[in-house]
Amino acid sequence: METATSPSSDETILYLIHCFRRRIKETIQVTQVLDWMPSLSREEKDRIRAAAGARGNVEAAEVLLRALENAAAARSPGLCQEFCQALARGGFEASGYVDPTLSQLPSPSLEAESDVAKLVVDVFFGELVQRLRAPTVAAACLQNQLFDDEDVERVEAESTKGNRQAVRELLSRVVKKKRWFSPFLEALRESGHGDEAAKLSGQENGNEHYVNGASAPEDEEMAAGNPLVSEDVGDLNLGAELRHNMKAGEKNDSDKSFSGASAMSESDVSLLDAHISETSESFVVSGDSDDPENGDKRGSPERELSLRDYQMEVARPALEGKNILLCLPTGSGKTRVAVYVAKNHLDKKKEDGKGSGKVIVLVNKVPLVEQHYWKEFYPYLKHSYRVTGLSGATQLKISFPKVVREHDVIICTAQILENALQNADTSDDEGVQLSAFSLMIIDECHHTQKEAVYNNIMRRYLKQKRENQKRSKRGEPLIPQPQVLGLTASPGVGGARNASKAVEHILKICANLDAEGIMTVQEHTSQLKNQVKEPLKKFEIADDKRKDPFREELIDIMTKIQEYCHFNPNAEFGSQTYEQWVIQEEKKAAKEKNRKERVCAEHLKKYNDALLINDTIRMTDAYHHLRNFYKEEKNKKMAINEDDEDKPFTPKRDETDKFLMDLFYDKAKMLHSLAGIDQNENNKLKDLRAILMEEFAKTDKARGIIFTKTRQSAFALYQWIKENPKFEEAGVKARYLIGAGHNSEFKPMTQNEQKDVIEKFRVGKINLLIATTVAEEGLDIPECNIVIRYGLVTNEIAMMQARGRARAEESTYVLVASGGSGAAERENVNIFREKMMHKAIKHVQQMPQEEYLQKIEGFQLQSIMEVKMKHKKLQRKTYTKNPSLVRFLCKNCTKQVCSGEDIQVIEDMHHVSVKKEFEDLYTVIENKTLQAKEAGYQTNGEVICKDCGQTWGSMMVHRSLDLPCLKINNFVVEFRDRKTSNQTYKRWGELPIKFPAFNYADHYVSSEED
Repeated sequence: METATSPSSDETILYLIHCFRRRIKETIQVTQVLDWMPSLSREEKDRIRAAAGARGNVEAAEVLLRALENAAAARSPGLCQEFCQALARGGFEASGYVDPTLSQLPSPSLEAESDVAKLVVDVFFGELVQRLRAPTVAAACLQNQLFDDEDVERVEAESTKGNRQAVRELLSRVVKKKRWFSPFLEALRESGHGDEAAKLSGQENGNEHYVNGASAPEDEEMAAGNPLVSEDVGDLNLGAELRHNMKAGEKNDSDKSFSGASAMSESDVSLLDAHISETSESFVVSGDSDDPENGDKRGSPERELSLRDYQMEVARPALEGKNILLCLPTGSGKTRVAVYVAKNHLDKKKEDGKGSGKVIVLVNKVPLVEQHYWKEFYPYLKHSYRVTGLSGATQLKISFPKVVREHDVIICTAQILENALQNADTSDDEGVQLSAFSLMIIDECHHTQKEAVYNNIMRRYLKQKRENQKRSKRGEPLIPQPQVLGLTASPGVGGARNASKAVEHILKICANLDAEGIMTVQEHTSQLKNQVKEPLKKFEIADDKRKDPFREELIDIMTKIQEYCHFNPNAEFGSQTYEQWVIQEEKKAAKEKNRKERVCAEHLKKYNDALLINDTIRMTDAYHHLRNFYKEEKNKKMAINEDDEDKPFTPKRDETDKFLMDLFYDKAKMLHSLAGIDQNENNKLKDLRAILMEEFAKTDKARGIIFTKTRQSAFALYQWIKENPKFEEAGVKARYLIGAGHNSEFKPMTQNEQKDVIEKFRVGKINLLIATTVAEEGLDIPECNIVIRYGLVTNEIAMMQARGRARAEESTYVLVASGGSGAAERENVNIFREKMMHKAIKHVQQMPQEEYLQKIEGFQLQSIMEVKMKHKKLQRKTYTKNPSLVRFLCKNCTKQVCSGEDIQVIEDMHHVSVKKEFEDLYTVIENKTLQAKEAGYQTNGEVICKDCGQTWGSMMVHRSLDLPCLKINNFVVEFRDRKTSNQTYKRWGELPIKFPAFNYADHYVSSEED
């Protein structure tokens, strides 16, 4: 064998490429290989990359191999050696075929094992795309030395297009690595995907092996008959028969010729492919990897679906076809009852022969779609019915009506159905009618009230029911309506202060759901008591009489600002009442174009926020909140002068700006110093520390949740725990969990990030969640030993939902609050309301049926009338004003920014200015405050006023066009007809104007001309 540096090495490598051409093309990542080939010309690289983009990786690999052959023919030495080294650096399987320095080539048995592993991945590809979380698996692959940094970066880059696309990129890279299967399975296990690893290795459900839907034999003799379950080879179970076939043609590796190796590889692969095709009929290979049900429908045995006695008791009316509201505590199996009712409903429809049934399951949070799909409906119904899940985060390839037509059970967010119903009103092809469904299940149905999306859907239902009553009198055929099943742990009392109002609230919820009754289980039922553990309840009220010079300094600053503006609020500093007052002052000043008072009110709100943070978490968190605000203000003032060479590079500010800036920076050093004095720290944190240390000392398997009010406090508590080594010593592994909605001051979590945190919490990699109210309802969070509401008291529903998380043996539910906050008093009110709710439910259940139905009908008619009145009012507002009648003024400097005629709307939500001259009025800057919150978080940039630095919105990219997306709360709206005074709005929907849809063609042409 020639050495790698000898002249004839290129010839040897080219010969090896000729022998193993197909396998090399299938097992390299072309763009990554090119990075390690400096001798290849830039033009050649561009041509190969273009081929990869246009025709795919295999075709691009062929172009690369031809380039190597052409270079050798032109007597260009060294390029083949570079290719060889590039494959080795990338860890590609193909490096074993082309490196002439290796004493032997990969054996046919190893090749065949690799092929089987790839086939198994292909078989389960659809499920893997649905279930894997690409970033965590990629990180685990890096840890197991299967990936390098570039592999991880490429996967993360694809994640911007969605998690599924990132998983596809991950899998395409994994299968091209050397001996990848065992490290990949290990990476899956380490990243919390043990079930997927078990399925790929044929060891699903622990010691029981399930292949092709049947229980696999345990002993080796029986296993010999199954080609995918046998003695362990790495982690892939290859059958004895398959192994025998591989070994039959295998020769000694040391004296094997290159051509012989190639021929043996091809014959083994052909034999393998034929054998697999004969024995894998029951596998369904995904044709559309976005659709999970295209995966293995018979890859596991059908699960037995049964209910406990108390579950069957509450489900009975629904099984008889009645509309009911089902009320069961958190952790008692409400969703399992819904699955049982759905299956029973579909089975009956099938048996009756009167057409097939169709079930729609409505949820109010995106994560619940996937949770209900994978954990409940799909496992129990997949063998008999077509089940799918959809949410706003789903990338649909087909229309919603088509999804409805082609599936028996659809789990989706309520807004998707509401949009489809609205489309049906306008005769849109994308619309569906409620009559398309025979059963509608509404999760967390206590939200079916007021203007919630659940209630909008049910109002359509009630309107249709009313129409059917008229049709019945006229002898006309009725419009089919779905049966309705509502699920909740607590309908609440709606803020009722007495028993009669509590009963009225329960009746209204029942009326909105058209329920014939509300079903509950007696609290003394032994089965339910065993299933739902009642936690020990404790109040930890911290002494709030601590010396707090930090707070005193903040109040001193606020007092000076109030004197400067002659403000005289009748509210205590650091209270919710003060916050309400200052918000009203800011709105009033904006309408009156009083910049001095508006800016002062804005800054006072920031100081009040800091006082609230100081009361909740650490002084240093309050200080950083203020420092970041003033830092961002300085950045904006600096940015608005950067593009103007004639102006000095100094912040542009008036007397008010100077006063406020100087006031903070004169005190900044003192505030920073005071914030570091531990003796003055928040007493609530001391109590929280003691509670956590006590609970985590009890058991090695402790698991807990801290509920807190804001994202800021959730993140700050997480930082506090992370920075305290005592918690790590006690075994506390914390992470925060916050909402996905956008916030100008704090980074939201993506749906994938939320799912990743919950999954790690479920498997024990995280044992303490610090969460906002996002974790209170619905999410499948494991039972906890300790649940803490940290200064957070809302209503009785939230209290019951949070308390329901503490359902481990001897669990504890604790409220931690300050003595003067009133939190303990409000919690006691909630406990009273909970008792009142149970009494109200019992009162409604004991009502004579005639009285109950009479009250229900009255509330339903009231709801229908409310819709009519609202529609008429909206019509009057919409049609009395047109876009030309309004102008938008900068909220800060009051200059006119644009007219309503310059605004167009993208996808019915994003309001953009399309006027070319508008570009001269703003500057785009990065939001450094948001970026500082979490490394790696990217923003599109803020749009700010060139004159005063006021934020107007953000830049968005729409079909490759950069457009300024405006937020109406940053403007004062001036009406030209003068019949309406200047107004401020929180949301665009509040403005009585109908703006036209964005005209992409016109804007594109205009951009091209420029």
